[in-house]
Amino acid sequence: MTPLEITLVIFSLAGTFFAAILFLTFSWITVRKLKKKNPETKDALGFEYVSGWDILNTAQALSIPRLITKKLKGTVLSFLHTDSDLLYLHTNTFDRFLARIFYVTYATAGLSMITLITLKTIGIFD
Repeated sequence: MTPLEITLVIFSLAGTFFAAILFLTFSWITVRKLKKKNPETKDALGFEYVSGWDILNTAQALSIPRLITKKLKGTVLSFLHTDSDLLYLHTNTFDRFLARIFYVTYATAGLSMITLITLKTIGIFD
């Protein structure tokens, strides 16, 4: 492995670790409040494929532009996504900020790992 490759992997792993910490923080602060303390939002967090998927759905609904979430709301598969209008009613500014920081970190860490694997497979680092 080249020094550049090692440095990029270390940064990507650090981002992944930071995203994991933000995942736990967001789930403890925001999603727990939406699930346990608010019966209106309890069943509006989207379809949960695996445990924890509702946390990602919630962060995505609070992070991506509302125009996109409104378009998703009108599709046949709308039951898979979280109701962003309802979430905006029951979250505060800090919850939305935490969701955006978590989702951007999570997406960036995942994309950087995929990019590094692709570049390694193509042979850029050789």
